[in-house]
Amino acid sequence: MTPAELNAAVVAAVRGAVDEGEFAVPVPGRVPVTVTADGDYATPLPLRLARDAGRPAKEIAELLADRLGRMPGVGDVRVTGPGFLSIGVSASLIARIDETYGVVPVPVPRATWPERPLTFDNPGFVVRFAYARAAAVRRQAADLGVHAAEGPLTDPREKRLLALLAEFPSRAEQAARTGDPRPFTRQLELIADAYHDVHEWCSPLPKGDEIITGHHSARLSLAEAAYIVLGNGLRMLGETPNDRL
Repeated sequence: MTPAELNAAVVAAVRGAVDEGEFAVPVPGRVPVTVTADGDYATPLPLRLARDAGRPAKEIAELLADRLGRMPGVGDVRVTGPGFLSIGVSASLIARIDETYGVVPVPVPRATWPERPLTFDNPGFVVRFAYARAAAVRRQAADLGVHAAEGPLTDPREKRLLALLAEFPSRAEQAARTGDPRPFTRQLELIADAYHDVHEWCSPLPKGDEIITGHHSARLSLAEAAYIVLGNGLRMLGETPNDRL
């Protein structure tokens, strides 16, 4: 589920609750959403709706959580704090990431990072190295007989990467619409940072005599998704991605 789809789902949940008389509020057009450190989407919308409805925010949040939990494509939905909604990004997003993912018909303004230094102080190196790392994982996985497949991704680092991948198309559209590539390049930097964390702590490659399981396959599918998105992003900025640095 992308941020735009999440926005539509939450708006639909509010509209359904209003139409069925669960509470009375103006139906919002847009929903404030942030990505948490755990990689979930979070929205304080129930706090705002509670004021209009004259009902406890937690009660509003629980009604919306129940509706959202029954919608296709929505991951785990929880009520936290005084009435925040926390919504997980479903790993099924990966099946939609292909060579066309995020590519917009209007060109994104060209931008680039410096070639050097080849250190993590250079955001360009961070992005290019993440792409090369994901490419290496694909090669090594093929040698080891690990095949990508859909499966649960529960580590907060994996969930954060998923959420950032979900935002990629909207950042590309924003850059093409406004002519400002900075939010788009920043999104690539965030995706690369998140992928480096996943690479270090959630490897899809078995170690030693470790038996290959569906967990490895699910993690490989995430690495392949990152590889595609980073490659698409670099090409949209006018670079030719390099599988080896």
